[in-house]
This record gives sequence, structure tokens and C-alpha cells, in this order.
Amino acid sequence: MLTREKLFDFIQKQNVTMLASIDEDGFPNVKAMFAPRKIEGDSFYFTTNLSSLRTKQFLENPKSCIYFYKKGRFKYEGVMLAGLMEVLQDDETRHEIWRPGDEMFYRQGETDPDYCVLKFTAIRGRRYCDLKSESFTVEELA
Repeated sequence: MLTREKLFDFIQKQNVTMLASIDEDGFPNVKAMFAPRKIEGDSFYFTTNLSSLRTKQFLENPKSCIYFYKKGRFKYEGVMLAGLMEVLQDDETRHEIWRPGDEMFYRQGETDPDYCVLKFTAIRGRRYCDLKSESFTVEELA
């Protein structure tokens, strides 16, 4: 049985997140992102450019999903979480999520007008492991 602890333990071990947005024609768009900078409760925080296509799509339609997977030699495990994405630009959040080296992407540092934080809040999900799939709501995980 999937528990919150198992789910988040699996997610925290992954280096890549697949992140999906919805474009203006209603089609999903998927992009690989670095692992979340922070996980708090049911929320996952990522950094990106305010000017990016994905950010523009989230501002128009906050529906999103994130996907984590691990492909082993004999075992594949994947977790998809569906929820809502917020685009945060407040100084406090940007400072909290900032890491040394981010200057490579945001030349003006933490105050770069093109630097923003994406906050994804999970509502429900689906997990695949050992040839079995299960759906769940994040709220029901013990």
C-alpha cells in the first residue's frame, strides 16, 4: 500500500521532474526540469524564467501535472501528480528558493526580473510499480 512517506521518499530521490502545462489550444506540453528545490506539505517548488513559454501557459491555465520515474534494470516505477501551478514572484519566496550558482540562469541574481518560482500543489496522483497501477488523492495518503 502506498503511503505519503513512501511516495515522498521516492520523489526526493529523483533528479529529474517531467512537468506538464496546457497550451492555448488545450494540448499538454511536457518539459524536463530539475528536481524540486523544496517540498513542503503537498507543494513542490521549482525555479524558472518568468519569460518562459511554460510560465506563460501556467498564468493562463494553472492545471498541471508532474511526473517522477526510476528505471531500474528489472523494475520501473513512476508517479504522476496532478494539481495546480502558481507563478510566484515575491522576494521572500525567490530568496528562499535561490541557490548559489543560479546566477548562471539569472544574471542579476535573486532580484532578476526574469527569475520566478513555480509552486505546484498536488491534488491527486497515479503510481505505477511492479506491473500494477493505483490512483490516489494526496489527501487520503496516510
